[in-house]
Amino acid sequence: MSADDDRRVVRRAALRVGTLVAGASAVAIAVGVGILISVLIAQARTEGGGRHGPGGAPVGDRFVVDLDDVLPWIIGLGLVGVVVLGLVGWAAARWSVRPLDEALRRQRAFVSDASHELRTPLTALTSRIQIVQRRLHRGEPADDPLDQLRRDAQIMDDVLADMLLTAEGEVHTGTARVDDSVRAATAALGSLADDAGVHLRPARLTTATVAVPAVTVVRMCTALLDNAIGHTPAGSTVTVTADADERDVVIRVEDGGSGIRDDDLPRIFERFARGAESGRRRGFGLGLALVREAATRYGGSIEVERTSPTGTVFALRLPRAR
Repeated sequence: MSADDDRRVVRRAALRVGTLVAGASAVAIAVGVGILISVLIAQARTEGGGRHGPGGAPVGDRFVVDLDDVLPWIIGLGLVGVVVLGLVGWAAARWSVRPLDEALRRQRAFVSDASHELRTPLTALTSRIQIVQRRLHRGEPADDPLDQLRRDAQIMDDVLADMLLTAEGEVHTGTARVDDSVRAATAALGSLADDAGVHLRPARLTTATVAVPAVTVVRMCTALLDNAIGHTPAGSTVTVTADADERDVVIRVEDGGSGIRDDDLPRIFERFARGAESGRRRGFGLGLALVREAATRYGGSIEVERTSPTGTVFALRLPRAR
């Protein structure tokens, strides 16, 4: 959403609040005046029948109201009016801050999402830099890790651009070959897997194309692989497969961890929901939630297909390109 869009939202909110306050106040005043007039008429009595004024002209009856009878009604209606207008002001204040609340919510979500999405590529960059330093120290060529560093930097740039488009409410259209996206995510996390002593094994990857931008597919696969690496003990394997049918492609990531507890399953895809820590990098409970949000945005889904003490399988389903 642009700055002009934000200003239009604020102006519309101000107009709605002004209309609400003016309309509610007019109704409250009209009702109060109507009740007061009714009370005055009910309490009034006539006096002066048959009287004559100066010059002998007849004078009509006068309506007299005792102040003691009317004063409690005036005070009561005044107090009720204060309460009603206070409630109107409270409702108007809540209504007026809704755009600000929504803007703050979007800002917090973007900051947390961007921090999470860039955290894994930054960790991979750090690991590759260490590899380059060790090779240069030993006098070995460093062309290959430098090329990988360049690819990692490009991935970070693509991820940030995709997130900015999403934050502005736009859907980044495009298609992606599944095998290329899975291999890109595997290559990006290769150094992290090596540091953790985990073997990444892409197997049986379809060449089908999905109706999802390549950067988004890489992001989702990276999040699933990062989650799997974090919950797989050293010496084990994380396996990635991708199968296609007539309508969808299903990407499965299988880890060698201890499984997901029954009480964690219902909230595993909620934001900031975390299971047991593996002793490696601390998770923040955003990766799987972001995968679900991205998959849903493009008509896909994510689910825990199987979990047991020997490992968990996540199944990411994405629509095929037509």
